[in-house]
Amino acid sequence: MTATLDAADVAALGPAAAVAAVREALAGGLDPDGGVPRTAVPLAHGQGLLMPAEYGGWYGVKVATVAPGNPARGLRRINATYLLHDSATLTPVALLDGVALTALRTPAVSVAACLERLRALAARYGGLRLVVFGAGPQGEGHVAAVRAHVPVADVTVVTRRGGAVPGWADRRPAAGDRDVAAAVRRAQVVVTATSAREPVLDGRLLSDEAVVLAVGSHEPDVREVDGALMGRATVLVESRETALREAGDVVLAVREGALDPDSLVTLADLTDGGAVAPAGRPLVVKTCGMGWQDLVVAVAAHRRKEGTPGERR
Repeated sequence: MTATLDAADVAALGPAAAVAAVREALAGGLDPDGGVPRTAVPLAHGQGLLMPAEYGGWYGVKVATVAPGNPARGLRRINATYLLHDSATLTPVALLDGVALTALRTPAVSVAACLERLRALAARYGGLRLVVFGAGPQGEGHVAAVRAHVPVADVTVVTRRGGAVPGWADRRPAAGDRDVAAAVRRAQVVVTATSAREPVLDGRLLSDEAVVLAVGSHEPDVREVDGALMGRATVLVESRETALREAGDVVLAVREGALDPDSLVTLADLTDGGAVAPAGRPLVVKTCGMGWQDLVVAVAAHRRKEGTPGERR
């Protein structure tokens, strides 16, 4: 019988367990470059995405759609469903809410990639100052994931026109407000989680110790972070191949000559101990989203609901 996990079931896993699932998979030998690339399907009113992956005795696929016109209709821009299978028999095991899964796994990957840096900053300051560009689920999810691991002193969420302050933030200035630049200068962590197609902040403003979690784009001609920042930062990506194919923040900075593609650090590099992000320069964690991330978090959510710990082989 195929189990069903609705949005509440998926969210119940929580950010700390989701981060642990990502880190455990990487430590266990998962190779981000070994998976099947995402398939993007152009549609009349947006884009379809197919994201399959197999690891640890499980196979899963996320089917997602991106409809840019939906917010004007009062509908979600992104919709998704995830189907999890047993690898041995290839029978369906669970059907999960893909939107909730994406909202959980994306910040989990961001935090898993830089957790040691976040802990070091928190030890220095006691509580971190965050600036979040975008008030949607990913902005909120990243704040929750950071808070699940280190103290947070202050959160500024920046949107195009300001508006009501969400419960997870302390203030919400509009993008053009004078105090946004000051907040970015003070921030230890900046999150860019928007649908913008051009940079949303001036990379020269960030301190040398800042961490930037850039998650809003997965298209080669779209970026939220400018070349000025990418050129002075250590740039950490899920997979070099994926980044150079899909991450506009990376692709455009390379095209401009601001970023050397050979300097990219990957999750596998960090896991293998072959690379260390130096403390004297900003750290940009640029993720596009990959199928293995959905899989390992989906498995963790399924196990939690079914009460079946342990890895399947």
